[in-house]
This record gives sequence, structure tokens and C-alpha cells, in this order.
Amino acid sequence: MELMSMCLDKLLKIALHFPEIILANITKSVLLALEYLKEKENIMHRDIKPSNILIDHSGTIKLCDFGIAGRLIDSRRAETNTKGCTAYLAPERVASSDCEYGVRADVWSLGITLIELAKGIHPYDGCATDFELLTKIISDPPPRLTPAQQFSQPFSVFIARCLMKRPIDRPNYHELLEDSFIRGNTTDTAAVAKWYSTLCA
Repeated sequence: MELMSMCLDKLLKIALHFPEIILANITKSVLLALEYLKEKENIMHRDIKPSNILIDHSGTIKLCDFGIAGRLIDSRRAETNTKGCTAYLAPERVASSDCEYGVRADVWSLGITLIELAKGIHPYDGCATDFELLTKIISDPPPRLTPAQQFSQPFSVFIARCLMKRPIDRPNYHELLEDSFIRGNTTDTAAVAKWYSTLCA
């Protein structure tokens, strides 16, 4: 197993929030990993969150912790008692104990993760109990970023696409990789490495 320097939840405590160009590079790496898992291994990760994304001094981003990854059957996965971290769960994963869900549930989790990294605070941070949290996930409008909050239009739209309430309305991994936010912002790992090294200096 390779030794990576830091997980993103710990790095967030140093950075306070991540620039969009860094988030685009992180997102591209995570999407490529998720696409590989689905297409080559027929597996869904099921626990996307900042602590499961790693970065090293070369700017390399990797996805980790496959402890609750599940094998897919026709791109669907029957719900089990193994849920992942509640705060990042998609609505379809908490709506019913016997529901089925597919890989687009990980797209939702990615969207929540990106908002947390962009703003420095989880979008459901104010929830006092798991019940309140789950109620908001199921019943409230999805979290959003807007240009009025000083986020770019492409990034705001990308988040909105990830956080559609109905799974069928969310893009798949390939469609997200073709999104203008990803295509317009991703660079080589050198930019990520420079940013990371500056933070850790």
C-alpha cells in the first residue's frame, strides 16, 4: 500500500477552503477512480467523503477505504445495513431500508463533499441529530452554490447536477468528466502539488 501524505478532511482544517481549480482536479481524479471501479470491477464505492480522498506532495489524488464497497448487479445495488457516513448519503439511500440504489448515489456524495471543501463547512452542519439530518436530506431542497456566494457559474452548475434529488436526473461519471467545470479547470498535477506544498510549508 502506498503512503499518501494527507486525507482531505485534515487538509481542510489547514486550508479552510479549497480553490475551484484544485477542486476540479480532485473531482476529475475521483470520477476516474469511480468510473474504473464501475466499468472494470463492477463495484460501487458507497462512502465518498473528504476523509476517503488522499493527496500527496506530487499532487496525486487517490480514493481510499473500500471497506463498504458493494458489487453491482445491472448497475443497481440492493440496500443493506452497511450505509456509509450519514451526512454524505444520497436521498435514495436513506428514504427506505429496502430501496435499491445505483452509482449515482456516489455522485450525490461527491457533490456534498465538494460543497464542504469549497465552503469549509458541511452543508448540513447545523443538524443536531441524525434524525434531523436525514429529514433534511430527504425533504429539503438540495444544497446549492451560487455565483452570489462568489463561486463560478460552471462550478455552481456542476454541483447542482450532482445534487439532483432524483437519481435518474443526475449525470453519470462520464457525463460529469465532460462537464465544462472539469474540462475548463483541470491541469496537470503540478498545480495541485504547488498548492499543497504551499499549505504545508
